[in-house]
Amino acid sequence: MANDDLGRTLRRLRRLASLTQEELASRSGVSVDVIRQLEQRRKHSARLPTLHALANGLGVELTTLLGDPPAVSSSGENDGPQFVAVRRAIMPALWGPEPPPPGPDFALDGLRGQIADGWTQYHAAEFDTVMKALPALISDARSAAASGSEDERGAGYAALGKVLQLAGHVAVRMGKTDLALISLERAIDAAAQSSDPLLLPMIVNSTAWTYQRQGRLADALGIALPAAGNMADLGLTGTADGLKVWGGLTMSAATSAARSGDYERAAAMMETAEKEAARLSKMPDCGDNRMVSVFSPSSVRVERVRLAVQYGHPRDALAPAKGMRLSKDTPPSWRTWLLLDVARAHVPRLRPHQLRPVHPGPDPRGHRRAGLGSGPGAVGAAVRRAARLSRGEVPTRTGLHHPAHAEARASGRVSP
Repeated sequence: MANDDLGRTLRRLRRLASLTQEELASRSGVSVDVIRQLEQRRKHSARLPTLHALANGLGVELTTLLGDPPAVSSSGENDGPQFVAVRRAIMPALWGPEPPPPGPDFALDGLRGQIADGWTQYHAAEFDTVMKALPALISDARSAAASGSEDERGAGYAALGKVLQLAGHVAVRMGKTDLALISLERAIDAAAQSSDPLLLPMIVNSTAWTYQRQGRLADALGIALPAAGNMADLGLTGTADGLKVWGGLTMSAATSAARSGDYERAAAMMETAEKEAARLSKMPDCGDNRMVSVFSPSSVRVERVRLAVQYGHPRDALAPAKGMRLSKDTPPSWRTWLLLDVARAHVPRLRPHQLRPVHPGPDPRGHRRAGLGSGPGAVGAAVRRAARLSRGEVPTRTGLHHPAHAEARASGRVSP
């Protein structure tokens, strides 16, 4: 697979992981010579098995290596005035003034809508737009949580928890996972005083995702699975929104289990999740889907394919992927994973001459498939579509039946 930015991204991720080229070679099983040629841009392509091995050695998703957009600028400078303002909003100065009461034109519904818009922009990788808005949104939410009646304060704390959760996700994208955890811990404090019983487990899911980004898989599993069980014990899975949040936590726990080497346990969790997801079709939607976890039969199948391929069971991936129809809220990042994973699942079944590098770009014939193919030709098509999606080029039709966009399960609508 060819990508002019592959070498630059590989070098940046390797340095962020504090690995030498030799150490990455040892962890990934890819030769030092290949790594050196890619980083020096003497080699501009690599086969999918090589890319998967490098991503695993770096401890990142394949889409990150191929261009899953971080919020860090190409210069590596991410602590400019805009981000400093976000940091100050998350952690106000000690002994600073109390939040002022909301102004006469303040409307809590309007604030909630702005926060929901922020999540939509975040999922669309419009990080600059989100960072510009965050300080004012956090300030307004703090004011709402400190004023009015008990019910009004509870609703204000719910808004504060949700916007601090968003700030935590932005911090992860900036490579500041410790700051993200501070924001998420403060979001959890706000959720505990809010009027929304689903907010706390949603933020726990974001925290588990952040732990995963830090490589703390046992910690991620240790909070996601009990939180899902607690939701079931409290009867919070009887609505569509509650079941979606439970599903996001369960899928997060499965990811942590698979990455820890316990694929069988992960597969069992995913089987349970898929059975529960079937209940959603009988439930009415309860709220703003921008504020609730992505969880549906198709999202579970996407994750099943992903886990099967990435953790050594490609044969388990092809059956759920074939002819899959994606629901309207399936994020573009998940579409990218699915396309790449379907391609990767085919690789062990193909002959060497069919594994030539594929140059990402539009299909020169302009063809659109009705679904995910199952033959060798599907590999090239899947990689081309995934490359376009990983660069943010989301076509009106992807060949996967729906062009919707959001992110993964951890945000309360995300993930990681």
